[in-house]
Amino acid sequence: MLWERRGPENTAGTAEAAMKRAEELGIKNIVVASNSGKTAEYFLGRDFMITCVTHHTGFKNPGENEMSGEMREKLAAKGVRILTTTHLLAGVDRAVRLKFGGLYPAEIIASALRLLGQGVKVCVEVACMALDAGLIPYGEEIVSVAGSGRGADTACVIVPAHSHQFFDTAVKEIICMPREK
Repeated sequence: MLWERRGPENTAGTAEAAMKRAEELGIKNIVVASNSGKTAEYFLGRDFMITCVTHHTGFKNPGENEMSGEMREKLAAKGVRILTTTHLLAGVDRAVRLKFGGLYPAEIIASALRLLGQGVKVCVEVACMALDAGLIPYGEEIVSVAGSGRGADTACVIVPAHSHQFFDTAVKEIICMPREK
């Protein structure tokens, strides 16, 4: 499914398409990129194991987390596992680039994935991050949901690999994404 434009107006449709495909394939684990928690809320009330991956603390402002404590408690009370950690395809490589210039392997990989769109890049990234954190099962298909900024406009079926085996990650399907990159 292709959305005409990228953006948060696709969030409800992306969530429904992701859950429908997960049900068709018998997939129980859904990984959702959501910094505020609002996108993760679309997945509540269904029979899925939801993992919400946020920006790391300090991403926007030093020492600050973008998800409120209230939202974090609300999602956790509904069984959502929340992962707040360093981004797989940024981290120290980005710090070196910002300090000294140049381009480094993780950022090259991220740029290559962005050829399919920001959402696909984030879907792959958060799936591997959730696997590394032990929040989803190894070797199984999961549905990963992300966006191009706010909200969600991309969903993929992925078998993620651990970060040290990143190139064993398999993107099995792109369920939906925006035509606009």
